[in-house]
Amino acid sequence: MIDWDDVRYFLAVARSGSVRAAATRLGVNHSTVLRRVAQLEGQLDARMFEKLPSGYRLTAAGEEVLELADQMEASSHLLETRVFGRDQTVRGRLRVTLAPNLAAHLLMPDFAVFARRHPDIEMEILSSGELANLTNREADVAIRVVYDRQTLPPNLHGLKGPDIFGGVYISRDLLTEWREDTLDSLRWIVISMHGISSWASAGDIQTAEILFRVTDGEGQLAAVRQGLGITTLPCFIGDADPQLVRVPGTALHQYGTIWLLTQGETRKTKRVRLFTEFMSRRLADYQALLAGVSRS
Repeated sequence: MIDWDDVRYFLAVARSGSVRAAATRLGVNHSTVLRRVAQLEGQLDARMFEKLPSGYRLTAAGEEVLELADQMEASSHLLETRVFGRDQTVRGRLRVTLAPNLAAHLLMPDFAVFARRHPDIEMEILSSGELANLTNREADVAIRVVYDRQTLPPNLHGLKGPDIFGGVYISRDLLTEWREDTLDSLRWIVISMHGISSWASAGDIQTAEILFRVTDGEGQLAAVRQGLGITTLPCFIGDADPQLVRVPGTALHQYGTIWLLTQGETRKTKRVRLFTEFMSRRLADYQALLAGVSRS
């Protein structure tokens, strides 16, 4: 009888084209992936992949297995979500995915309140820039900033939250130095993968051509606090930090709208419903802060 776990490893390699990438995705080591694929090949008495310099390519037999494996995966997810949807107890695991800055700088106190109210719910916060697949049950609830509502997958159920805005920020000490005419120009602090936002303007401050680059949001925040330059931040981070102020003469920009997203049968469970209703109310309370209207 075919082991579904072996099929999962086969699918990971087929989709990524690499054993190493499949191992990373599944959270196992390289040899485990090779062993599980070999087990499937032994059961089916067929070779699934050709190993090429560019990676792993499906054989003709592998192509046939892939079609059936996709169907097996879809059936497995459907079975799991239907059973999960009938679970109406306020107990069990609840996985929530969201961007790291929303978790660290805004919503963790609310997660703490919810966890204390429902101690039998095991919360798992997936704080990552990667978008989890709700259909595949990688998470139960997603809190996402969406610029265009039309980009939301039609199979997801969404609760619309407040709009979120960003601005350009500088440390108070650095602004004082600039106003005292001790500086000719200031650097932009940017996250390497993003660069300077097209909407951002230096306002009344002269900026230098040389950038200061960091790899993540926490490094960006630490750099601007240290007076290394100016940077763009969501208002709920920049306005709430007593060491920072907005750069004179600059405007705010709308990043998008916060949505609470769930999928199919999952959203019918009591713990998911309790969480989304609770978070919808808490997000509404943050409307002014997220819009850059309130500094508290």
